[in-house]
Amino acid sequence: MSSASVRLGFIGYGIMGERLLRAALNHDPAVLTVAGVWDPSAPAMARLKSDLPQVMQHASSDAVTAASDCLYIASPPASHLTYARAAFAKGLAVFCEKPLAVDVADADAFVAEAQKSKARGGINFPFASSFAVDQLREWMAEGVTGDVQRIDIEIGFAAWPRPWQVDAVNWLDARAQGGFTREVGSHFLFLARRLFGPLSLQSHSVAYPEAGKSERSIAAALTAGSLPVSLSGVVGETDKPDHNIFRISGPNGAIRLRDWSIAEKQEKDGSWREAPDALPNEKMRPLVLKRQLDKVAALTRGAGEESGQDLAKLSEAAEVQRMVETILKG
Repeated sequence: MSSASVRLGFIGYGIMGERLLRAALNHDPAVLTVAGVWDPSAPAMARLKSDLPQVMQHASSDAVTAASDCLYIASPPASHLTYARAAFAKGLAVFCEKPLAVDVADADAFVAEAQKSKARGGINFPFASSFAVDQLREWMAEGVTGDVQRIDIEIGFAAWPRPWQVDAVNWLDARAQGGFTREVGSHFLFLARRLFGPLSLQSHSVAYPEAGKSERSIAAALTAGSLPVSLSGVVGETDKPDHNIFRISGPNGAIRLRDWSIAEKQEKDGSWREAPDALPNEKMRPLVLKRQLDKVAALTRGAGEESGQDLAKLSEAAEVQRMVETILKG
């Protein structure tokens, strides 16, 4: 397509849809503009009208697809591939929330279809545009860790869903589509895969102590490339709404990503020192989303990795999904 501004359409006006929509409205209009929003929920559309009355509201998924060059899909996971296939059939690019789907076989088939048709698709794993991840890469290149020996991932929540997700509790705390492993653990599995190579699951366990609810704890041993990875997650053992650590260790020392956006280096006394430009997630998120949206525009125009367009690939997302769904089966 031409270098004209990319028209980004939105399916879903929940938490993630609203975040990216506000980022898109603040984006350079020469690069990207908002083509409008559709959500099957009447209350969600009413909230959109109240929050952002200037945004075009479409009457159907077909209508927003027809108005767009790229379709952003932020609906519950089981619906992702239906909307993505419809968008690809119309020649659109697709930017989809994670997880790609919850049916592993269907996700694999979708990725094969997309590769065969050379469709343009990416998944919204923001670590692909994280400044803190850039810092981790820089430290590793400088030899801060030496040859990396292992990765440890810890995620924890005071309660699930998190306070800002309670409006979506019906699916976010159900086994079919919800749970923290899909919503949060997948980000860190993607990061391990992106930094160190393909994932392989060695052992895993999951606990469902509340009937009909999503998991309350997980533990898994994996490899990323040749490196051992440990993953642990639990609800109710921290007073923080959302806490996470991605630690990289080697013979020379350790570095880590803490609470989504803060890169830290371990000192010789065992304490952790933040990178000089570290910011808490609420301040860093808009900067990362701007980077993501620049890449969405580039993807839509057909740019590949050689141009710096390194959004999470559909194949990477399918690999992460396979790990997640296997863990959740216990």
